[in-house]
Amino acid sequence: MAPSAAHADRFRELAAGGTPVPVADAHALFDALDAVDCEEMLGEWDGGVIVTGHPGEQQLGALGWAGKSFRGRDDVDPIVCRTADGGREANPILGAATLRAVEHRGVVTATMVYDKHPVFDHFRRVDERTVLGLMDRKGDAPLFFWLTRA
Repeated sequence: MAPSAAHADRFRELAAGGTPVPVADAHALFDALDAVDCEEMLGEWDGGVIVTGHPGEQQLGALGWAGKSFRGRDDVDPIVCRTADGGREANPILGAATLRAVEHRGVVTATMVYDKHPVFDHFRRVDERTVLGLMDRKGDAPLFFWLTRA
């Protein structure tokens, strides 16, 4: 299905930052977006967070999180940071991950599964270059983030 211009506009509003977004609003947008195939996730991605007040937002900022790297279904760097010279490097703090199709909130979509942690990052398509992510960690509220092709 073609991405909706209204959904893309709403995404840009939520991603702009400023006032924290209610989690219910972020969930509503996530639920309205189409699923993503695992193959669509392969490659380098730059990222940012949707500010909802989740403590992970500050943690990612402190790490200098810049995105993710999907080299293959079994070869994913979930935490990629910017180097001093502007390059990209994997931060091993959370280890590696795999990419699988997983049902979440009633939709089977590309999901990054951390190898050593109970964490799943589910993805939905905003447009041909952008996905909205929802980090689902056992016992925590969701953390919303976005990725754009690097």
